[in-house]
Amino acid sequence: MPTLTNTTKVQTAFRFDKELIRRLKIKAKQENRSLNNYVETVLMDVVYDEPNEETIEAIREAKSGKNLERLNLDKLDDLVAAL
Repeated sequence: MPTLTNTTKVQTAFRFDKELIRRLKIKAKQENRSLNNYVETVLMDVVYDEPNEETIEAIREAKSGKNLERLNLDKLDDLVAAL
């Protein structure tokens, strides 16, 4: 997540469900943060949650089915023991 330095803050208003606000306040308090700071951080985590190139390539590879290893379930106990 990017660090916010020298940013301009804009005041805005949203309408949220009363129960959602109650839960957000509880979470913010648990993290010793203001409601505003907590909500801003949660939203930034969602907006800036972009995978890097290595992860994107791994996702493509997994979706394509290439280079996937087959797990022999008959030897699962041996595999677990080796870990």
